[in-house]
Amino acid sequence: MAQYVCNECGYGSASWYGKCPSCGNWNTFVKFQESKKRGKSSELSKPAEFTPLSSLGSLSKSRIATDVHEFDRVVGGGFISGEVVLLSGEPGVGKSTLLLKALSKLRTMYISGEESGQQIKQRAERINIHFKNFLFSNEICIESVLAGLQEKKDDYDVIVFDSIQTLYSEEVESPVGSVAQIKEATSRIADYIKSNHKVAIIIGHVTKGGDIAGPKTLEHIVDCVLYLEGERFSSFRVLRAQKNRFGSVDEVGIFEMVENDLKEMGTPTALLNQQALSVPGRSIQSLVVPTAFPIPRRVVTGIDFNRLQLLLAVMKKYLKISLDTNDVYVNVVGGVSAKSPAADLAIVASIVSSIKNRALPEKTAYIGEIGLLGEVRSMQGEEKLIKTEKRFGMKKIYSSKDIRNISNISLLFN
Repeated sequence: MAQYVCNECGYGSASWYGKCPSCGNWNTFVKFQESKKRGKSSELSKPAEFTPLSSLGSLSKSRIATDVHEFDRVVGGGFISGEVVLLSGEPGVGKSTLLLKALSKLRTMYISGEESGQQIKQRAERINIHFKNFLFSNEICIESVLAGLQEKKDDYDVIVFDSIQTLYSEEVESPVGSVAQIKEATSRIADYIKSNHKVAIIIGHVTKGGDIAGPKTLEHIVDCVLYLEGERFSSFRVLRAQKNRFGSVDEVGIFEMVENDLKEMGTPTALLNQQALSVPGRSIQSLVVPTAFPIPRRVVTGIDFNRLQLLLAVMKKYLKISLDTNDVYVNVVGGVSAKSPAADLAIVASIVSSIKNRALPEKTAYIGEIGLLGEVRSMQGEEKLIKTEKRFGMKKIYSSKDIRNISNISLLFN
């Protein structure tokens, strides 16, 4: 039965709407129709088979590691046989380059409807990786692709689909890139991967709002959703896991896009200018200066503007620091974003450092959410964050255990 689905949020309706009742976007409803053949059978269905969990092997013992440590850490230590991974990011952010580098030592079937084999080979040569283990196809009909994969199932371990928006099914009467085609192609890929114990990596486009294009069910079908983020004019890239059935979503991978490669960053301190390690306001860069305007300016890059306003109000109340006559600029170095409230303590420390013109200690990290009463709250997964900071070479780590209230902010300068 045909229905209409919002391209932005996946909301379904039996009739067309100009404005989506769920997300509020205009002209996003498209007609969606399920595959005609799927689910139709004149034969009786076979009874389901049940297997004791005690007889199944452990997934942790069958991880497939790549050649990129940062990538492996984000996905949970490597791929799991039968896993479907969705990788998304802005155009040109480096998704294909990252995959070529990560899969250089694995037998890979690379299916691309966007680039030719010559273009893929040229990129591989540019980043100086071996591509003898790669097989390439530019077929975009999902039925033909799966038939070809079945014939060569002993020749590969990982399949890359670049991108899911270019694939189509002959059984769906919708244009390429439509909601129906994306959902059908992803479902067929997932069925094939689970039954043949392979690994699939699906590259997906993003919308203007930064979400993955297509129905929301696309993210539910796959096992892992990865985002590769980075500002257009910054060389740094951050890989995050939005969803991971076989690992944690707390890890991030940091990369730098150099001239001919996507380089792993050994430590986030490399994001800082080494010549400016001992200057005021370097935790998360802050600059506080007298304003020349009737209303002081608040300029942020990489953090939420309203979060900064809240922190400034708390500082005024509990630290007796009024910035009503000062402009405040806050920047996360390297063009990355600090979305977690765990960065609150670092932001306040950086601002106070700039106000007092006193440098914070080197190789020091600050973790903690600041509440409206000035208290520094512990975060979920705080212990893991502390261990990560130690792994990155931090000598002193301040958290809610050390700073209970921002009134004790002077302790951060010891």
